[in-house]
Amino acid sequence: MEQVLEFGLGGSSMSTHLRLLIMFIISAGTAVTSYFIPSTVGVVLFMTALGFLLSLNLSDMCLVFKHSVTRHRVGTKSKALPSGSEKQFTWKECLFYIIILVLALIETSLLHHFAGFSQISKNSPQAVVGYVLMILLIILWILREIQSVCIFGIFRNPFYPKDVQTVTLFLEKRTRLVKIGVVRRILLNLVSPFAMIAFLSLDSSLQGLHSVSVSIGFTRAFRMVWQHTENALLETVIVSVVHLFISSTDVWWNRSVDTGIRLLLVGIMRDRLIQFISKLQFAVTVLLASWTEKKRRKSTTTLCILNIVFSPFVLVFIIFSTLLSSPLLPLFTLPLFLVGFPRPVQIWPGAVGTAACVCADTVYYDQMVPGLTTALQAAMAAGSLGLLLPGSHYLGRFQDRLIWIMILECGYTYCCINIKGLELQETSCHTAEAQSVDEVFQSAFEQEYSRVCSINEHFGNVLTPYSVLPVKLYSDARNVLSGIIDSHDNLKEFKGDLIKVLVWILLQYCSRRPHVQEVVHKTENKGQASLIILPALNTSPQTQTPEDSDSLNSEILDDWSDDNVFGDEPTIRKGKEEKDQLKVVPGVNFPIPGSVESQGIGEHSGGTVPENSLYKSVILGYPVVDKGKQKDVAYIPLVEFSCSHSHLLRLPEEWTSSCLPNSKMREMSSLFPEEWYQFVLKQLECFHSEENTSSVLEEIAKDRVLKDFYVHAVMTCYFSLFGVDNMVPSPGHILRVYSGVLPWSLALDWLTEKPELFQLALKAFRYTLKLMIDKASLGPIEDFKELTNCLEEYETDWYIGLVSDEKWKEAILQEKPYLFSLGYDPNMGVYTGRVLTLQELLIQVGKLNAEAVKGQWANLSWELLYATNDDEERYSIQAHPLLLRNLTVQAADPPLGYPIYSSKPLHIHLY
Repeated sequence: MEQVLEFGLGGSSMSTHLRLLIMFIISAGTAVTSYFIPSTVGVVLFMTALGFLLSLNLSDMCLVFKHSVTRHRVGTKSKALPSGSEKQFTWKECLFYIIILVLALIETSLLHHFAGFSQISKNSPQAVVGYVLMILLIILWILREIQSVCIFGIFRNPFYPKDVQTVTLFLEKRTRLVKIGVVRRILLNLVSPFAMIAFLSLDSSLQGLHSVSVSIGFTRAFRMVWQHTENALLETVIVSVVHLFISSTDVWWNRSVDTGIRLLLVGIMRDRLIQFISKLQFAVTVLLASWTEKKRRKSTTTLCILNIVFSPFVLVFIIFSTLLSSPLLPLFTLPLFLVGFPRPVQIWPGAVGTAACVCADTVYYDQMVPGLTTALQAAMAAGSLGLLLPGSHYLGRFQDRLIWIMILECGYTYCCINIKGLELQETSCHTAEAQSVDEVFQSAFEQEYSRVCSINEHFGNVLTPYSVLPVKLYSDARNVLSGIIDSHDNLKEFKGDLIKVLVWILLQYCSRRPHVQEVVHKTENKGQASLIILPALNTSPQTQTPEDSDSLNSEILDDWSDDNVFGDEPTIRKGKEEKDQLKVVPGVNFPIPGSVESQGIGEHSGGTVPENSLYKSVILGYPVVDKGKQKDVAYIPLVEFSCSHSHLLRLPEEWTSSCLPNSKMREMSSLFPEEWYQFVLKQLECFHSEENTSSVLEEIAKDRVLKDFYVHAVMTCYFSLFGVDNMVPSPGHILRVYSGVLPWSLALDWLTEKPELFQLALKAFRYTLKLMIDKASLGPIEDFKELTNCLEEYETDWYIGLVSDEKWKEAILQEKPYLFSLGYDPNMGVYTGRVLTLQELLIQVGKLNAEAVKGQWANLSWELLYATNDDEERYSIQAHPLLLRNLTVQAADPPLGYPIYSSKPLHIHLY
């Protein structure tokens, strides 16, 4: 069906079987309908119109039209179209197509009706148009070859930019090529189709009563003008030249065959000739590959000699597979050739892009593909990737990434492709072939040549370099952190910096909480003041109770008692898995905080509530004490913020609960950087509606109660991250905490029960590590302003975390400018830092021998499915620099191959 559609009806192979079936039915119906149209002008107009329309990407156009109508009816924006189709078509483009169609119909009807029809000769109008087409073919061929790095894949193009390694340099040097590409595009998309329509409209075969051969031949010819313009131009020129050299009417070519059938026969011969040359080149490459392999030379020498002796029979096999358009199957990739089963262009039976061995590295191809598609669009339109034919394969290379590109279908100003990504974790075979690919590209793009037109050193390889594409993607750099992460001075500074980063992150978090601001506005409107619970174990101006003086000893004993090791936790942290509850005492009027009634301890007069009941009734974030258990709750004073705006920066209530002894908290509070706290607080931008922001921030900065809250939260997190031992942390400790594994401490459960605070503390730890590395690499931080700028850059431009995190993938897809991860190499025993940087870089692209790919895939199918040779170390999967066997096997569709990424069919518009 695909062969009949392509060569008998002038169409193209399709990206899906459904599209192929629908297009075949419509195309065949067009040819049949043209036979029954009585008017010659009507037939020509019908063929011209249908040939143009069927060469367009009608499915996407219909989808966009349907989407636009639906959106217009609903009156709102509906969901975006898949595959970026909403960017593919606009009303301007539809208008462009309508204008082209109208002009083509006018030209066809006028030339067919008014021109004098006679047999082609040196002076006939059709012969004059033939001369014009010859000139167009030569110009287009020259303009296309200038765009790529190699001419015929043999000679290096002297006009192509030399020694290209950076994007800016390449863009500067290719300015002339871009202008040449625009000229080529105009000649190919506008001038050539109208010139060929003129040639066909002037043909005498359309003047009389048309036959079946005329209907089929000219239906195909008028379709090919738009579907495959370059191929149609070549075929038309060949027919025109043959007419000029063979003008006798007695010859069978001129007497029995009309122009449409001549074009059809020339098209089949053109395709089969290209296939024959590619298959012959592949067979020679397999012979050379077998001979040049030192390990296999003894076992393959006999086969090579037999191939040379029986070369006529080998040629017969090649010719037979060419006529059938079947793959030339090298058995086990040895020089033992068979004719494979005929296969469609897709090769594999499943739908394109539905199967891939998805892994953690797939996200890098996900991010790259949109930019790569845009770059391919410009390169294909300019002609940098050569002649675009369905079934062509291209290989792209950047750092450790290998991109496999396959053309599925082509039409007027569009092309449909499939992009696959190969694995990044390189095996020995993968590495060997990737190195061979690098050598091919380096010799073409990065090496300076003394001669004007030098020869491609790697001619004969299945990969021919063509062009480089500027694409926005991530470059991957891995550094050894020896001397930084294990430096005693750096680790000592790390502890002090961590407190500062914790302060900055908590203040930034609280200043950006919208729901807190809404609550505060409501409270201020009602004129009420909220009760604030100061953490009991924080520094307090209150007089210490006897309980408080012995709190440290009692808590330590409780925590390390046998009951705690094997049973429940201390009473003060009971019920951590239960939801925080507010115990309400019915029918009780609570005293005003600070009044005489609330200050009497142990006063139980009639109608008053015991002090403990009051505190239990208002404490939020404390676990409920189980019934029958000990009720030794610490004294929790109730206080108010001294500034009414402090509510905007208030920490969540559950973060203010205490878990450390008073003495420990007092000891650690001396480490709190108050100057840094004041500086960061005054830099906040959470008062957009306030006129005197600076004065408001000054008032908040003086609020001791708010500061005590932050001291408590920051120092508890700090204690949780370093554990019981307050010594300088080791590199192993840094890596474990960076990975989210915290050491045991009194505050561990307290922190892990608060997922949001835990993530903030972990983020602060990771930011501090990156800060330590930057200070060691770039120099010390001069002042608070520079430190703030550095942290703001981490917040906006960086993702600092683990490669295995889901947020790492999200950051890549969101195109964060930088990503950082800490790791450890057990083989070398060193700590490593991995930095991904998003920037526009060059991807080197080359064209693969399509017959070599088909032949190796046919052998893969035969070997695994029929010979059942699934040995992972089999000969046909071993690396070879000429054949690229290992990479070709990887690129096959699962389950026989294992690409880690495979895109859906992507439609590229070649404007």
